[in-house]
Amino acid sequence: MRRQKRDKLGRAHSNGYQAGLNGKAKEHCPYQNIDAKSEWLGGWREAVTDRNMGLFK
Repeated sequence: MRRQKRDKLGRAHSNGYQAGLNGKAKEHCPYQNIDAKSEWLGGWREAVTDRNMGLFK
């Protein structure tokens, strides 16, 4: 039996965080589902905040 993948919302948050660290604009969100889009944007916001605080270059 296959192992289950991580939940889709957790993956959306992680992908948003990575996009924010890489300097992508929030308009480039690939999700259409409102819940997934919300998670992606939340991750993106966290990454931008972390980057602005100097945690990442």
